[in-house]
Amino acid sequence: MSRTQAHGSGPDGQQGNSHARADRERGSGTVLALGLAVLVILAAVVVVVMGQSAASAFRAAAAADLAALAAADAARGLTPGDPCGVAADVARRNGARVLSCAEGSGSTVQVRTELEVPTPLGRATGLARAGPPP
Repeated sequence: MSRTQAHGSGPDGQQGNSHARADRERGSGTVLALGLAVLVILAAVVVVVMGQSAASAFRAAAAADLAALAAADAARGLTPGDPCGVAADVARRNGARVLSCAEGSGSTVQVRTELEVPTPLGRATGLARAGPPP
C-alpha cells in the first residue's frame, strides 16, 4: 500500500468522503446569510413600529395638553365657549378626539384624547389636566 493510500487519500479512502461532505454543505453560507438578512429586516420593522407608536403617543399627549389648556381658559372665562366643546375643537384640529372631559374645582379641566388614526400597536391616548396658575 502506498503512503497516500494509507492516509486516506486514495480512491476508496477519505478523500471521497470529504468531497461528499463539501457537496452537502454547498450553499449553506447562502442559507445563513438569508437567515441573518431576515433577522435584520425583522429587527428594523420592530424598531420602526415602536418608533411610530412612540410618536403617536407623543402626538396624543400634545393634543390632550392643548385641549386641556384651551378648556381651562374657557372655564376661567378668558375665551368664549363651553370648556369641553372648546377642548373637542382643539383636539379635532390636532388629529384627535376627546374621549372624556371633566371640569373640576377651581376652573381645572381634565381631558383624555385619542388619535383618530390607529397605530400598529393599538390606539394612542393622552391625558392632561390644566387650570389657573397656583
